[in-house]
Amino acid sequence: MAILSVQLGASFAKTLFATLSPSGVTLVRIATGALIMLVVVRPRLRGHSWRDLGVMALFGLSLAGMNLSFYEAMSRLPLGVAVAIEFLGPLALAVAASRRRLDILWVLLAGAGVLLLIGPWNQDLGGLSWAGIGFALLAALGWAAYILLSAATGKRFSGTSGLALAMGVAAIAAAPAGVATAGEALLDPHTLLIGCAVGLLSSVIPYSIELEALRRMPPRVFGILMSLEPAVAALLGLVVLQEFLDPHQWAAILCVVIASAGATKSAASP
Repeated sequence: MAILSVQLGASFAKTLFATLSPSGVTLVRIATGALIMLVVVRPRLRGHSWRDLGVMALFGLSLAGMNLSFYEAMSRLPLGVAVAIEFLGPLALAVAASRRRLDILWVLLAGAGVLLLIGPWNQDLGGLSWAGIGFALLAALGWAAYILLSAATGKRFSGTSGLALAMGVAAIAAAPAGVATAGEALLDPHTLLIGCAVGLLSSVIPYSIELEALRRMPPRVFGILMSLEPAVAALLGLVVLQEFLDPHQWAAILCVVIASAGATKSAASP
């Protein structure tokens, strides 16, 4: 559910690039999501130590960095490819934290899917933007940090209060780049309306679901399950953005779907 929501939001966000810069879209998304969360949750700072607040602030910075980098990558790469490269973050986290051979098998299968998406044999992707790849790799680093810091924040704050505060921090951190590159376009009512929808789909709904999920499972398992992300992104890229896939990319989708199903079954075992 969280994956579908965030990738549907990303698809809609990409349609805004004609009128807003990637950083501007990021700011609208995070700011609207933060505003909704802060009004609904009404989190309190009282009763938390400086260490708790520090972890929450780092969580917010990871959200800002991950989203700014990903939207810059998405403006230069097909959605499915950008998400596939970004997935290297949780994939590396899953490998580093793995303790069972079966988990390694699922991770390797998902990694094979990523290689099929971005491998040199895929002729349609021969002209990939190196800047886009670089931003996607930065987003991968931010995603790995997000997984760890989201889990840490969930243990220190009740409900979604930590998430709401972190999104406020993320909005402040993303503001300079967003305002500098988008300017007056940020005040367009139509753009703001779509931005609010993107904020709900890509921030409020998925982050709330993921925060609750991370309270119930270790980051290792969470990272493996997120192998569905490139597949969902590629499918929505096809349906919403008409980014057509070649046979290698469909084979990659099959790899990540099988890997995710295997990881889910393994995680459900005692």
